[in-house]
Amino acid sequence: MTIANYSAAKRDTMVELLDRAARAYPDRPFVVVDGEAFSYGEIDRRSNALARELSELGIGKGQCVVTLFDTNVDVFTCWFAINKLGAVWVPINTAYRGEFLRHQVADTEARIVICDDHYLDRFVHIASQLPDLQLILTRHGRTDPGCPIPIKPLDVHRGSDTAPLPLAVAPADLAALIYTSGTTGPSKGCMISHNYFTAVGRINRRYTLLDEGQTLWTCLPVFHAAALCAVISVMEDGSCIALASQFSVRSFWEEVEASGAVSAMLMASIFALVAQAPECEAEKRYRGKLKMVFGVPITPPVRKVWQERFGVRIVASWSYGQTEAIRMTAVPLDETPPESCSGRAVDEYEITIFDEFDQPVPEGTVGQIVLRPRHPGLIFDGYWKRPDATAAAWKNLWMHTGDMGKIVDGYLYFMDRAKDYLRSRGENISSFEVESAFMTHHAIAEVAVHAVGAQTGEDEIKVTAVLREGAQVTEHELCLWSIDNLPHFAVPRFIEFREALPKNPTGRVLKYQLRDEGLTPTTWDRQDAGITVRRRK
Repeated sequence: MTIANYSAAKRDTMVELLDRAARAYPDRPFVVVDGEAFSYGEIDRRSNALARELSELGIGKGQCVVTLFDTNVDVFTCWFAINKLGAVWVPINTAYRGEFLRHQVADTEARIVICDDHYLDRFVHIASQLPDLQLILTRHGRTDPGCPIPIKPLDVHRGSDTAPLPLAVAPADLAALIYTSGTTGPSKGCMISHNYFTAVGRINRRYTLLDEGQTLWTCLPVFHAAALCAVISVMEDGSCIALASQFSVRSFWEEVEASGAVSAMLMASIFALVAQAPECEAEKRYRGKLKMVFGVPITPPVRKVWQERFGVRIVASWSYGQTEAIRMTAVPLDETPPESCSGRAVDEYEITIFDEFDQPVPEGTVGQIVLRPRHPGLIFDGYWKRPDATAAAWKNLWMHTGDMGKIVDGYLYFMDRAKDYLRSRGENISSFEVESAFMTHHAIAEVAVHAVGAQTGEDEIKVTAVLREGAQVTEHELCLWSIDNLPHFAVPRFIEFREALPKNPTGRVLKYQLRDEGLTPTTWDRQDAGITVRRRK
């Protein structure tokens, strides 16, 4: 059995993973938050003590506990404490408030919420709509006498008994619920098992340039599935994860230098921001010491800056995943794949492309990306309390991602979200590609390309755009520009300018809302303007 196949077949839990690391490397730094280090032994002891307190508060196996935290050490204390009881950790996006927050907390039926003090008001505001919630613990003891739900300081329940607890979990037990972004409707809780978490950590590590004891740096928030798996990836051999609670272009290189990181996981927008920033002394001192950065997407010009100006050997964007299967593809560290691909299927998964009838398509043909694990417990266990949604995604023994793609020479190419894919004049159209084209226009700040109407066959294409501050262009002018810059079948019929696009708290455009709104009173119609688009020879 190869190392990769052994890794895929291995069964593990988050509790045992931490226990092994704390025994083998008790004094090594595990988590460094904004420069403050916490060892494996310290996180283990803190979580043991808190677990006993949570047990006294009635938390047991299978129950959900919600946290709403900025990046701080209590993220990890709570995460492992909850898991040590066999309970289910639910990290909530810190951008959520109002109905977004209410929906997820109520959906979990959580009895306890633990939060940073400055997020308490959000729970107070929706307290009357959370009938299952019995207690809120605040990190620094803030309270609100008007809240109908009891509020206590977390410090009162940190505990003092740090002795190990009996093992209460198995690899197949749920470790977490991570909610989808809800771009196509209300967010759904992905059920994450202990085995799935630990397996993705091993996959991440296999494709990360990091030797034992070295440091991986990230500024991704730790409610984000990718960031959580980065944390898990360092644990097997006692390496370190350094986290910045906030991203700053100005202090980026100083923070990376202070951490001593050899690899970094970044968000897409950060690559360009750092590449465009003025040169600084820390950048010059650290040139060539950061060996690898990874994240998606990275454009070829930005990749070149990171390689040539910063001396980063591997600038990797060749990955594809979603919460349901976080790391489906990658490429070996010594391989340079095609620039625009999303990597190749890792050994843990089988990936192929299906048409609308769930039939495999020829190589190079666009269809829906589907996958299945080669061993148990390597993807999510379904959507929390949504068996119909689970069955719809997992049919004919394949997990249907809802994404469109193609495979060429073994490499996966992501094309679009299935619901965002368009068909016009007999041609399939990637809204992602059309949006990329419109973003090259000097006046466009943001754009969403989507269908309007019933979408029963051919689509009528609409562009909803936000103009750059001070920029001027008419719908008529933008349409004529698109005729010169797009295939004839992708030229939109409808154009609407707005002050802002509707987005969820993570910043993703709510295209389903735009589709539902359809043609508004301010929508411009190419047909009414008398503009005809024909195939050009």
